[in-house]
Amino acid sequence: MKGSKVGVLSLVVLVLLLIVEFSAGLSICNMNDDGFTACKPSVTQPNPVEPSTSCCEALSSADLQCLCSYRNSLLLPSLGIDPELALALPAKCNLTSPPSC
Repeated sequence: MKGSKVGVLSLVVLVLLLIVEFSAGLSICNMNDDGFTACKPSVTQPNPVEPSTSCCEALSSADLQCLCSYRNSLLLPSLGIDPELALALPAKCNLTSPPSC
C-alpha cells in the first residue's frame, strides 16, 4: 500500500511540474519551446524524421547531461517523445553525448 501511495504522489508531482512548465513556457535543460517543437518530429513514433538544422542548433545549446537524466522518466513519454529516439539525437546532430548517457 505504501509503495502505491508513493507512486501516486510521484505522478501528482510530475503532473504539477508539467503544468508549471507549460504555463511558464516549456524550458527544460536549456531547451525551450521552440527547440522541443523543432526536434519533436525526430523523436516521435511511428515515422521519425532526421533532425532539422533548428533542432540541432537547439540541442547544441542544451544541457545534454541534464536531458539524459530524463531518459527513464515518465516526462518524455508524457510529451510524446520516444526516449530511444531522443537518445540518438546528439549523434545525428554530430554532437557528443555525455559519457554516462
